[in-house]
Parts: sequence; C-alpha cells; structure tokens
Amino acid sequence: MSAFRFNPPPGWPVPPPGWAPPPDWVPDPTWPPPPDGWQLWVPEAAAPGTVTPAVPEPASPAVPAPRKSGLFGRRRADALSEADELRAWITRTQGLEAAQVADLVRRTELEAAELRERSAAEAAAEAQGVLKDARETAKEILDDSRRTAKETERVRKDADRQRQEVFDGERRLAELQARIVVTDETAMLQEAGVYAYRHALHDAIAYRSRLDTLQTEIKNLARTDQAVLAITGWTVNGSTREGQKMVRDFSKLMLRAYNAEADYAVRTMRPHRLRSLVDRLYKSRETIAKLGATMHIRISDEYHNARVRELELTADFLQKKDEEKEAQREARAKEREEAAVQRELDRQREKLNKELGHYQAALDRLRERGDEAAVAEMEAKLAEIEGALQDVETRAANIRTGYVYVISNVGAFGDRVVKIGMTRRLEPLDRIYELSGAAVPFRFDVHALIFSKDAVGLESELHRQFAPRRVNQVNGRKEFFYATPTEVRDALRPFTGQHLIEFTEEPQALEWRASKQPT
Repeated sequence: MSAFRFNPPPGWPVPPPGWAPPPDWVPDPTWPPPPDGWQLWVPEAAAPGTVTPAVPEPASPAVPAPRKSGLFGRRRADALSEADELRAWITRTQGLEAAQVADLVRRTELEAAELRERSAAEAAAEAQGVLKDARETAKEILDDSRRTAKETERVRKDADRQRQEVFDGERRLAELQARIVVTDETAMLQEAGVYAYRHALHDAIAYRSRLDTLQTEIKNLARTDQAVLAITGWTVNGSTREGQKMVRDFSKLMLRAYNAEADYAVRTMRPHRLRSLVDRLYKSRETIAKLGATMHIRISDEYHNARVRELELTADFLQKKDEEKEAQREARAKEREEAAVQRELDRQREKLNKELGHYQAALDRLRERGDEAAVAEMEAKLAEIEGALQDVETRAANIRTGYVYVISNVGAFGDRVVKIGMTRRLEPLDRIYELSGAAVPFRFDVHALIFSKDAVGLESELHRQFAPRRVNQVNGRKEFFYATPTEVRDALRPFTGQHLIEFTEEPQALEWRASKQPT
C-alpha cells in the first residue's frame, strides 16, 4: 500500500513532516474552505500544493457551521459532527485497514453515546439544581413579600395613629388658642373695674374731635404715598416703567387688605378687646410684609402707629361714652329718687299741717268750753304733730339722713348674694318694692333696715369693706356683694348712732319657693 501525506489547502497552516490528524480532529472553522476538488491526502511523491485527480476522493467537506451555543446542544452537536467527520476521513484515507477503521468507528460511537448520556445526566442534574434554586428563590420572594406586607400594615397603622394624633393636637391647639383669647379679654374685664386710658381726655366729645383729626392724618399719609414702602428699581421685561406700575398696583392691593383689617377692628372695637385687636392688626402687617418680600412691600411704621392710635382712641372714646351714659343713668335715677323723696316729704308735710290745723281748731273749741283735761290732751297731741312736722323739715334739709337696707333675691342671684343700698324715703319699703319690678323674676326679701343721720356715709363704708367681694368688679355703682346678712350685721357693730330697725337672717323667698314646687 502506497503512503499518503496530508495536503493542506491554501490558507491552512502547514503541519510538520509525518503529521497525521488524530481521530477526533476537525479543521479550525476560521480557516478558509478548500478549493473544489482539493485532495487532503496525496501520495508521498506528489509535490506539495498540487491537485492529484488520480486518487478518487469525495468532495471536500465544507467548513463545519458554527457550533450551537446551547447548554446541552454543544456537546451533542460536537459528538455527531465528530462521527461524520471521522467517516468522511476514513473514506478519504482509503488506505487504512478495515478492522482498524471499524474499531475506530465503534469507539467513536461508544464515546459519542457516553457523551450523550453524560450530557443528559448533567443536564438533568443542572435542571434539578436550577429548579431547586428557583423554588428557594420563590420561597424567599414569598417570605419577603409577607414581611413587606406586615411592615406595610404596621407603617399604615403608625401613619393612621400619627394622623389622629396630629388631628387631636390641632383641635387641642385651636381650643387653647380660643381659650387664650377669652382669658385675655376676661382678664381685662376683671382689672378691678378700672379702665386704663391710653389718651386721657376730659369727655367723649374731646375723644371724638381727636379721632377726627387722626383720621384726617391717616388719609393724608395714604394720599401722599407714605402708607406703603416698596422697592423702586423693579423692572418687568426690562421696562422700569412697567415695573413701577406693578409695584404701585401691588402696594395698593396690600394697603387695601391692611385697611380692611384696621377698619374691621375699629367697627368691632370694645374697650376690653383693644389688646387682642391691636395684636391682630400687627400680625396682619407682618403677613403683608411676608407676601410682599420680593418687592420689599411693607406698611410704614408711621402709618401703622397712626392706625394703632386710632384703635386706642376709639376704645377710650367708647369707654368714656359708656361711663358718661352710666353717670347719666345714675343721675337720672338719683333725680327720680330725690323727686320721690321730695314728693313724699311734701305729702307728709301737707298731711301734718292739715292735722295740725284740725287739732288747733279743736283745741280752740275746747278752750272756749273750759275743758281743761281735754285741752291738756289736745295740746300734747299738737306737740306731737309739731314734732313730726319738725322731723320732716329736718329730713328735707339734711340730705344725708335716710335708711341703709340689706336685701336679697335667692331666685335671681343665689343664697349668698345681697344688695346694700340707701334710700331717703320716709317709707323705705317703697323703694324696695320699686326694685322688685319687672327687671327681676322674684321679689326682694328685706334682711335689715338701718336708720342713720348719715346714711350716705354708712352705705359708703359698707361698700368699702365688702369691695373685694363685689359681684360686678367693673362697674362700682352696682351694689351687689357675695355676702350673707349676718356678715353685714357684724360689719355694722363698730358704728355708733345707728338704729337697726329690723333684721332677718333667712329670706322668705315665697315666690321662688312656690315656683320650685311641682305643679
């Protein structure tokens, strides 16, 4: 048998002398394909690189296609391609012995089968591993999702609790703020009944005149552009004129908002609300300054101070007007009381003079008849009438003489409130009956009547002693006190020259007690 050698096509590397391809050899896929009819095995005598058609050879196999890149496909494809290539190589060699060729084919097929079984086992094992990893991953994901759900639920509950706490806090804050305002105003109302005037003037007319002057000043400040301060170099689209117009418009808008707040404070002013309204106006000014910070728009100090003075003068004016009205009411009440006293004195004087005339005529007739006993009795009666008439004249001349009374009204004011007053009436109960009119639901009960030549001074002293226990701490002309009749009686003991005409500790309160009974 003649010898053959390997004949590489053009572009393939030249093997060393005597090289023979191993059974599992395949050409590199990157090498160029051999020319048509190219013999890979030629006799030893043939020149390298020549084509020898004398040796029949099947068509050269094409360069194998690129191998599959699957997980298991590569090994199966490699095994099949190697067997085919081996058969093709055996066909090309033609010079090997049949037994050797058959043995090579058998070993190759066994290796290919073993390779396929090993590949299948590895693939199955790898698949089981992948499946196990997938199950573990799914379990971890499920556990994570459960933990996430629990965490989400906890966060939601915490958020709900925090929102409720915020809501409760805001509601509590609103209640406290409202209470602060009420407490502030109440504190002013309870400052011993003395209003602190910011601008001391003698009457309400003077306050009205000062207010008119101040309002004229406020209008002049607004008219001369001194009420609002703002930036001067503002531009709009590069135009200074447009910028100035925008600043003026915004300044007018801010001033209108501020004036609206100030006018509201003036309209709703009450003397005890002055502090809270001034504070509200100050906060309005701060808000305007924040909103206009870009253009430096703010209410000027001069204008703000003028409007604060307006609020103070308004409060002073209202307080002075109320005091003057109260004084007028007191004066009218005093005039009515004096008129009633004068009418009562006139009636009593007229009555006594009439009786005096009757008794004088009767005395003259008794003297004419010579009845000495009757004359003596009549003269005693005349002396008594003249004494009573003299008392009336004395009462009319001495305006301080009268009665101090202590009365209560359990149904209207409770069981520990008394009224301590004074009347110059000859019949003091007439004054008490007048007080039991339509202004109260029940009649007053009389606890004490004290006659005094200086009833005015006695009443003033009792009011001074019980001043810390006044029911109305604002208006000192109200005569109601948190006290009992016994406490008032005890306070009378240091005074001499007083005549306690009657005293009753427990009130009858007939109308009130009858009204409480079930119908």
